[in-house]
Amino acid sequence: MTYCVAIRTDAGICFVSDSRTNAGVDNVSTYSKMFCFEAPGLRQLVVLSSGNLATTQGVIAQIKKDAKRDAARSFANLETLEDIADYLGECSAEHQEKHTGGGKAFEASFIVGGQILGQKPGAYLIYPQGNHITTSRDTPYLQIGESKYGKPILDRIISSEISLETAALCGLVSMDSTMRSNLTVGPPIEVLMYEAESLTNERRYRFEESSEYLRKLNASWDDRLKEAFNNMPPIAWSQAWDQSPASERSNR
Repeated sequence: MTYCVAIRTDAGICFVSDSRTNAGVDNVSTYSKMFCFEAPGLRQLVVLSSGNLATTQGVIAQIKKDAKRDAARSFANLETLEDIADYLGECSAEHQEKHTGGGKAFEASFIVGGQILGQKPGAYLIYPQGNHITTSRDTPYLQIGESKYGKPILDRIISSEISLETAALCGLVSMDSTMRSNLTVGPPIEVLMYEAESLTNERRYRFEESSEYLRKLNASWDDRLKEAFNNMPPIAWSQAWDQSPASERSNR
């Protein structure tokens, strides 16, 4: 399984992804799910992938091949991020169809984001069918893969006004929550903080399973959650009962 998230802020975009593709008692495989495509000073693009490994690897290989041979449509020459999302969706749909005639077992999803010179940064989520959505001020993050466990912290913290550092920390906490509840998501964890207008990917980090920072983050988050829970106001059961309408009490 997979968990990837892209967080769009006024300062840029933060990308976070895990690297576990197959989990079992004696079978754990590791593949990076974060891919960078750039033309220095002109465009910086990042792709996150989720789904069938054969499909995602085939799509990434096709993207690289088209860019290298200067195809009519590629990451190197398409004019807008939306055009790039359309192209990525078409590549994904074609590879899925080639393998299974559209069978669900070979589905894949992607997030593509970054910036093209002269345009604003942006991020798009590409569904297995090839269609896509983008971020907005009301929805400043996108998730693919095992998204439900890491969503609550994003809903509470993420806004367009936060810094990239805060977005990265929130993304890592979201990832930690997911790993805690789903063993098919795991390290190494990759983080890339793209600063708006920089057109570089210099702030890219990789946290291995042995990372002391990941261990401290997990322990700190556990402690803070327990502390917050223990400080919650208690439920006044007797008061709640006494305040219920008489008709409700008689029916219990």
